Order: sequence, then structure tokens, then C-alpha cells
Amino acid sequence: MIQPHSLLPTSFTPNKILATKGTTLNHVSTRGQVQAHFKKCTKESGLCKCNRRHFIEAFGTSLLPISNASNAVELLNIDPMNMLDRVHPPRPDWYEEFYASAMDKTMKSYEAEIAGYKSQLFSNLRGNVLEIGIGTGPNLKYYANGSDIRIVGIDPNRKMKKYALAAAKAAGITSENFKFEQAVAEALPVDDASLDVVIGTLVLCSVEDVDLVLQEIKRVLKPGGTYLFIEHVAAQDGTILKYVQGVLDPLQQFVADGCHLSRETGTSILNAGFSTVNVHNIFLSSASLINPHVYGIANQ
Repeated sequence: MIQPHSLLPTSFTPNKILATKGTTLNHVSTRGQVQAHFKKCTKESGLCKCNRRHFIEAFGTSLLPISNASNAVELLNIDPMNMLDRVHPPRPDWYEEFYASAMDKTMKSYEAEIAGYKSQLFSNLRGNVLEIGIGTGPNLKYYANGSDIRIVGIDPNRKMKKYALAAAKAAGITSENFKFEQAVAEALPVDDASLDVVIGTLVLCSVEDVDLVLQEIKRVLKPGGTYLFIEHVAAQDGTILKYVQGVLDPLQQFVADGCHLSRETGTSILNAGFSTVNVHNIFLSSASLINPHVYGIANQ
């Protein structure tokens, strides 16, 4: 078990460190603003190119304030599920199952090495928690000790569901406190300012639009809410590893369901407009080309 460094020792105010970087879409946080934004987009170009969807059809007995799909259609005049289909077009069942099974079986050494960091980062969770890109649910065991916790995990791969449900059961999390929803992080199926915590680990490498996902995370967090993250990022410029990442990036995207080796994800998080960001860098021996990592806490 790794003994982590003193966790996140320095608190950064992002805009004082790095110049604010423009995102693909300004933050839209209320239904009225959503409607105005959509009308403006369609008036200018005939199509809302930001591809933003605020509301998705509710699932079963909701743990979190899931928005009503009819409201989404009324406000945006689009099918809410189109975002999922566009960002993550349906794959054959055999491929989805193969990838889910591979993730479940091949990440054990990585999870063993990162466990020390996760156990500190995810300790004492409370309230409404959303994990984006939950996959097979390797993080769920760290949530089990949280008090009064309600968890929703989203993933575009529907075959991840059985693995995530099994992981929740193994962690002692009841079905009343955990739900899985097929969705993409570019359009989170949650109301504005309704979450205490959003968690993402090894997710921003494979989303279509990093900046849009970060704005969605900000949208759904309550004031004072927390975004916890662990992400692999591009190696330092001028290193052999950075060169190899650049060469192999197209192949990685093809074989690893869209994963990019050379994204500057740490910079994107710093520039997303959170009030504070605590970030730390690590290098994992089990992670091979997907190094280094950044992990930390961003506050709404």
C-alpha cells in the first residue's frame, strides 16, 4: 500500500496562477438561461453547436434530483437522449461487454498502487454524490464508510452496470443508496446545484469535450460543493515519454475507447473557474504510458 504524500498541501486560486482559458461554452445554470442560450444558438446558426443538454429522463426511484425529460424537450426542443447517442454512439454488445470485462480484470495492479491516494481523497463522503465514468465501480469500496451518502454512478457503457452493482454490493452499499445510469458527462442527468460531491477518476482522458464536462460539474454542484479527481495527463515537454505519448495517442484512442494520452487535463481543471483547486502530481509505476497523474480537490 502506498503511503501518500501529505494530501494536497497547497491551495491554489486558479485565475491567479494561469490566465483564464476560454471554454467551448459559457456556464449556463438555470432553465431560463438554458432556453435563452439555445434560442440564441439556433437563431445564429440553425443548430446548437454546444451540444449542451441539462436534463435527461429520470431513472426509477431517483436518489438525486433528476430532471424531468418533458421539461428538457419543452425547453430545448430536442430529444434528451440524443446527446448520449451522439457522444457515445451505440456499440455492439460484444464490444461493450469485452471492454467492461477487460477493465474489471486488467486494472488490479493499478488499483492496488493508487489505493492509498483514493482512501484519503474519498474519506468521509456525505450527502448526494455523483461519480462520472464509474465503469466497473472500483471506487465504491471507498464510499462505504460515508455517512448519509446517496450515490449515482453514470457511464456511457451500459455493460458496466452489472459490474458496478456487484461492486456496490461487495462494498456493503445498499440498492437504495446506489443507482447506475447510462449517460455521458457532457450532459449530466442532474438538476442545477443539487450535488454535494462529484467524483471522476480516469475520465477526462476519454470524454469528447473536457471543458464542457467541467462546466457541467460546476453546474450540478451546490455552492461549496466539491469535485474530487484523479486523472492521467501528458508528460513533461521534451521528455521521451511525451514523444512516445504523441506517437501512440491515435492508437490509444482506438483501442481504449477514446482515451487520450496527451491531454493537459490539470491545466483544464485549473482554468475551469472553481473557487479553489488543490492539486498534486504523482507518477505510478503500474500506469506505464498513462503518466503522470494529477489528483486533488476543486471547490465550487
